[in-house]
Amino acid sequence: MGNPALLILVAAIGGISVAFQAQMMGLLDKSIGTLEGVFITYAGGGLLIALVLIFMRGGNLAVWRSLPWYAYSSGALGLIIVGAIGYSAPRLGLVATFTIIVSCQFIVAALIDHYGILGATIRPLDLSRILGISLLLAGIWLTMR
Repeated sequence: MGNPALLILVAAIGGISVAFQAQMMGLLDKSIGTLEGVFITYAGGGLLIALVLIFMRGGNLAVWRSLPWYAYSSGALGLIIVGAIGYSAPRLGLVATFTIIVSCQFIVAALIDHYGILGATIRPLDLSRILGISLLLAGIWLTMR
């Protein structure tokens, strides 16, 4: 599983990055539009990762053919995520936007875990998870009032 402290640090850095990215995407959205902001975001990220992969001589790209077809939808889903954040953040604010996004992530993740969708390890939805989801929904309500 890895070093728990390192895993927490990496996740925290990811969370901090998402908040800053949302603010920057909101600026792009208000200045040039949602689609244009998504394009700039993906073009910049695509260029950076291309350079990293060139430096790594392709990394592990050679096994791309062995992945299930639905794994390739991650790029389209990423576009939806980035577009939704860029559009919502300047209109709702960062806290409301992320309360809704993270709450929806937890709810869908609980269902994916419960049913083992797309090969996920089955982790049944129990009372504590249902209570946690209820608190998330209450959090959306409190944040939006």
